[in-house]
Amino acid sequence: MAVQFESSVKHVPYSQERVYGKLSDLNNLESVRDRLEQVKGKLEGKLEDLAFDQDSITIKVQGISLTLRIVEREPMKCIKFEGEKSPVPMNLWVQILPVSEEEAKMKVTVRAEVNMFMKAMVSKPLQEGVEKIAEMLSMIPY
Repeated sequence: MAVQFESSVKHVPYSQERVYGKLSDLNNLESVRDRLEQVKGKLEGKLEDLAFDQDSITIKVQGISLTLRIVEREPMKCIKFEGEKSPVPMNLWVQILPVSEEEAKMKVTVRAEVNMFMKAMVSKPLQEGVEKIAEMLSMIPY
């Protein structure tokens, strides 16, 4: 059974092109890793590691590693990821829309394949996770 979770719409004070340009090449997230090291203590051990290359990002949270690989880029509008080695089959996409020449808005969506029993267990953490990802992405200096 596929379940879908969407973040609220986040406003970003940068152009759609700048946001897409940074997020479509994950090597551009080096500044995020630097900031993560500074706040790791505040995360109470939840986020243990973050690694990435141009097309994938691996996050280790509470002993579980999750790799998301970019499977599709729709220039300026959307970046689609697919989970690799994830506990459940999942996809994540980041949609970017222009508001003005110097402002964009974005939304993060996750779709996961889970059974009815798992749905009850993962719904709240996945919704919170989607919201936190969107919040983090909206704070990146593009």
